[in-house]
Amino acid sequence: MKVFHSVRALRADLNRDRLKGSRVGFVPTMGNLHDGHLALLKQAKQTNDIVVCSIFVNALQFSLNEDWDKYPRTYQSDCEKLRETGCDYLFHPDDIEMYPNGLDTQSRVICPTMTDVLCGASRPGHFEGVTTVVSKLFNIVQPDEAIFGIKDYQQLAVIRRMVEDLCMPIQVTSAPIHREADGLAMSSRNRYITDEERPKVIVLKDALDWIASQIKIGNRNFSELEKAAAEQVEAAGFNVDYLTCSNSKTLDLAANDDSEITILGAIFTESARLIDNVSLSGS
Repeated sequence: MKVFHSVRALRADLNRDRLKGSRVGFVPTMGNLHDGHLALLKQAKQTNDIVVCSIFVNALQFSLNEDWDKYPRTYQSDCEKLRETGCDYLFHPDDIEMYPNGLDTQSRVICPTMTDVLCGASRPGHFEGVTTVVSKLFNIVQPDEAIFGIKDYQQLAVIRRMVEDLCMPIQVTSAPIHREADGLAMSSRNRYITDEERPKVIVLKDALDWIASQIKIGNRNFSELEKAAAEQVEAAGFNVDYLTCSNSKTLDLAANDDSEITILGAIFTESARLIDNVSLSGS
C-alpha cells in the first residue's frame, strides 16, 4: 500500500493508473477503522482495479460542542488493517493540505434539501461540512466509484443528491450495514458506550425493526408508531434524538402512499450518539 500526504503526489500516481485504463474506487473515512470500513474496501476491490482510502478527521463537520478533538485517531493500526485488506493507496492529508486557506474562508458546498432534518436538525452545519469535504475529496481522487455505508443513510442520500446536482461523473454505491454479533450497527463511536449500557443499546435496532413490522402488516399511523418506539428506547434508559419514518429518497416525512420508506433513529447514551435505520421496499 502506498501512502500519500499531498494532493499532488496522489494525483500523479492516479493519473498514471488512468492512462493504463485502471478503474478507481474510493472509500472516504475518518479513520479508527473497524470491520464495517473494511467491508467497504472489499466491496470496492470487486469492481475496481485501484482502491483508494482516505483518512481525514474533518473539523468542518463538527460543531463547537462535539468531539473533534476527542475523535479517536488510530493511524498505525488503521494502516495495518488497510494493508491486510488489500488497499492500494491511502490518502492521509493534514488540515493544511485539505484547507490551505483555513476553515473560515473555505468555499462551501451546500445541499439545500435533506440537510436540516434528522441528524441535520441536531447537528447544525454538519452536512455542509460533509458535502464540502466529500466534494474536495472527489475532486482530488476523481474516482469512478465511491462506496458509502447505509448506516449513515442521510449522509448517503445527501451525497447522492450532491453528485446528481453537480453532474459529477461518479457512481455512488451503497454497502449494507455491518453489525456486531447482537445486531448493533458498527461505529467508531461504539467505543464510548459503557459496559453497563452495552447490552441495552440494541433497543434502537429493536425499535426500528418493530416499526418496520407494523408497517408491513398495514399500520401506517407513522406518528403513533414513532411515539411508541421512542417509549421503548426511553424505557431502556436512553434519550431519543429522533425516530422517524421517511420517504427513502427525499427524507420527507413518510406519506401513506409511499412505497419506499426508511425508518431512521438516533439515540443518546451517556457518552455516545448512535444511529441506525431500516428500509422497506414496496411497503
